[in-house]
Amino acid sequence: MDPVIFAREQLDFEPDPWQVEVLLSPANRLLLNCSRQAGKSTTTAIVALHTAHFRPGSLVLLVSPSLRQSSELFKKVTGFLDALDDRPRLTEDNKLSFALENGSRVVSLPGTEATIRGFSAPDLVIEDEAARVPDALYYSIRPMLAVSGGRLILMSTPFGKRGHFFEAWTEGGDDWQRIKIPAPRCPRITPEFLEQERRAIGDWWFEQEYMCEFRQATDSVFRYDDVMGAVSEDVPLLFAPPVTRTAAGLDDDVFPLFDEATE
Repeated sequence: MDPVIFAREQLDFEPDPWQVEVLLSPANRLLLNCSRQAGKSTTTAIVALHTAHFRPGSLVLLVSPSLRQSSELFKKVTGFLDALDDRPRLTEDNKLSFALENGSRVVSLPGTEATIRGFSAPDLVIEDEAARVPDALYYSIRPMLAVSGGRLILMSTPFGKRGHFFEAWTEGGDDWQRIKIPAPRCPRITPEFLEQERRAIGDWWFEQEYMCEFRQATDSVFRYDDVMGAVSEDVPLLFAPPVTRTAAGLDDDVFPLFDEATE
């Protein structure tokens, strides 16, 4: 049942220290802000298989911006599945999903709102490249977890100061456990390679792709920090929102009655 022992003894995979932290994390909401090639997809693939294998009847959803990316994460899960000495029998097996004989399913989905709405009560949702997944999809995922109390893992490298991944990282509060793994913490990425990359792609891309820093989006008219710095709770609203009263027997959305002071 220990996912680290499962990785080492069943999958012949030796996790890095930060991967051990992820595998053992009890957090129901987890943010992984990781460098490219740090191993976040491999780690979450183990989490997905461990959930399906040891929690009978569970539903695991893998979501990415595109079907190709979802398929790559799904291949990692199936690759680990095939590595098991006592591989469970599959009752469903295709390019986008599989089902174990214990009733668990793992399904990969492209990043569109329409594809996700047919599923309910997942035990685990893993959103890959979350910084590039449309916000509408993310907002469609969250209600699915209301009844199941399922787990949500968002993993990505940053892509500008925008979107739900950035907002969860900066404003999500204690609801989320945050794990940040810049490239220097990955033993397989050398300092020499990183220096070459900085020279080749420039600071804007390098700081996001390898150092996990959220940088100002290149298509923004105003800098994010300038906009937020201009906001103050000490300044009263120029126009107060209207106060409404409801007529007896009438729906307030259809027949609003405005207060005389704001009419």
